[in-house]
Amino acid sequence: MKHSLTLNDIFINPRLAPCQVICGIFLVFLCQLSLFAQTQISSPDENTLVIEDAPEMEVFAFGKTVIVKKQAKGVLAFGGDVIIEGKVEGDVASIGGSITQKENAFIGGDVIVFGGTYRAESKNPLRNEGKETVMYAGYEEELRDLTQNPTQIFSPSFSFAFLAQRILSMLFWFVISIGLTTLAPGAISRAIARFQLSTLKIFALGFFAFLVTTITVIASLSVLPNYLSALFGLMAFILLMLAYVFGRVAMQVSIGKVLQKQLVADKNQSETLAIFIGVFVWTVLLSIPYVWTFALIALFAAGVGLVFTARSPNVWKKA
Repeated sequence: MKHSLTLNDIFINPRLAPCQVICGIFLVFLCQLSLFAQTQISSPDENTLVIEDAPEMEVFAFGKTVIVKKQAKGVLAFGGDVIIEGKVEGDVASIGGSITQKENAFIGGDVIVFGGTYRAESKNPLRNEGKETVMYAGYEEELRDLTQNPTQIFSPSFSFAFLAQRILSMLFWFVISIGLTTLAPGAISRAIARFQLSTLKIFALGFFAFLVTTITVIASLSVLPNYLSALFGLMAFILLMLAYVFGRVAMQVSIGKVLQKQLVADKNQSETLAIFIGVFVWTVLLSIPYVWTFALIALFAAGVGLVFTARSPNVWKKA
């Protein structure tokens, strides 16, 4: 005869094994937790999330409009609007959406909006003193589409605007490459020589350093004070960008010279033409869906690796 597990069995029946008791209690706990969550969160449709009385809940939503009826601890929405009708103790943020504070609603923390607007229906909205409002209203539709369909970042759609951006990018990097090779021709030449002598070592070293830097910056956000973590993150960002610019210029000149030798006769070769070929090739690689992510990682790895090996020329000459 089969025996079904009930609440009475859990607390009364001594014949049940300890593991059965533990499993039963765990199942009851999950059921109660599920019922509690259902009472606090409801979804009248697939694009709306309604928060009832959840004072200890941090709300994260993707592609949905969040409506706080009574209370929540904080709200962060990607690709959706936030409507505060009750009380939010902490910060309220939206990326690719707008924030609306209804009359008599309260926001205790900062209000942060990227790609949208912040609108308070009351002339004197209920906010804690000293809290900030950060708002950038540009690219609202683009950010909303990106957050609701994040895969499009790996496969951008071809359009006239996309083509115009790539042409401007080619012009920008051509000017940067000409300027950097003119101001520091020795550094670029040595970087190309190091890269050609030990390509895999530079890529491996650069990728490892880039990965460690990224992880360290993310970890510092939870370990260091806010002002120190922000300063450390800004310094790391600037250093990585400088390494990226230096590495991209070196890679453009390197591949441009290689292709120029294959396509152009020796008497017609020039530094400017090599730079243009290299800029064109890397712009095309960075425009191909899905391929551009690997090309970007390769440029970062090469740039960081070339910077790390810049002070040891003798080692790389012996490689």
